[in-house]
Amino acid sequence: MNSPIDCSKVRFAIAAVREAALLVRRVQREMVTSAISKEDKSPVTVADFAAQALVSKRLLETFPDTGFVGEESAEWLGTEAGADTLEQITHFVQHFEPAATSHDVCQWIERGAGEPTGEFWTLDPVDGTKGFLRGDQYAVALAFIRDGKVRVGALGCPELGTGVQPDKGGPGTVVIARRESGCFASLLSDNNDEWTKLTVSDQSDVSAARMLRSVEKAHTDTGGIGELVKVLGITADPVPMDSQAKYAVLAAGGGEINLRLISPSQPNYVERIWDQAAGSICVEEAGGRVSDLDGKPLNFSHGRTLAANRGVLATNGRVHEVLLAGLKEIGG
Repeated sequence: MNSPIDCSKVRFAIAAVREAALLVRRVQREMVTSAISKEDKSPVTVADFAAQALVSKRLLETFPDTGFVGEESAEWLGTEAGADTLEQITHFVQHFEPAATSHDVCQWIERGAGEPTGEFWTLDPVDGTKGFLRGDQYAVALAFIRDGKVRVGALGCPELGTGVQPDKGGPGTVVIARRESGCFASLLSDNNDEWTKLTVSDQSDVSAARMLRSVEKAHTDTGGIGELVKVLGITADPVPMDSQAKYAVLAAGGGEINLRLISPSQPNYVERIWDQAAGSICVEEAGGRVSDLDGKPLNFSHGRTLAANRGVLATNGRVHEVLLAGLKEIGG
């Protein structure tokens, strides 16, 4: 497997995210059919757990002494109610790890349920669950963190294609970044595809800045974003997109703003580290800037959440201060 950066953790992150993304895509294609009801979330549940199990197993093989923090816990899978789901998860994991048993799968998943250590990996196995169920944007997000700072981040985006642009059913994209080494993208489905260095947009006129906005309205304060757009005179059409795929598109110059305002319905919400770690370093290493809504850098040294931060603002860097000023004006 080729790598744009000569680093064991980068090589691991690329391989792990690529394999997990292909597993998740397989679950989607076999379980998300036209006959499935809107209320049936079982495909994304299976994909979440299966991807975490597989990445955990690969970490055990490659970095057995390094911590692991994942989104999922296997506790429910060990109950009678979770037995059928566990059987499905094991079936998909066995496509990549043929000797895996249900017991193995539970153990691998549960490794991610603990607290962060001095250095550790963190995983969001399927970021963008509604996008996954719609056949739209979602991502597998893996990051390596040491001393509270993200050092390596990788995104597997099955519905982004050539040029890191939306391409449903296309080859998919994997994005990798390492601190002070840059951000690069390659096709998900081709281990031998060349790597392209990503650079954020050079747009400095905030009125022309494209905002990457979540399709799922519950994820952010849509009213506050609308007020901000009006105050700053932003006239560019927004780019609707869920998941950390937004970070990949921002890093590639396909937009200028990715904003996570706190929803009024969840005023005490605190971001989880796995929701921001991989994507944030990709944007920063592509030349952009990521902070909270007060302009403070994201702090990954407070356990499983970004407890020292309030919301998230990612930009191409050139419009960042203007956005922060606008947020202050609207009280965001």
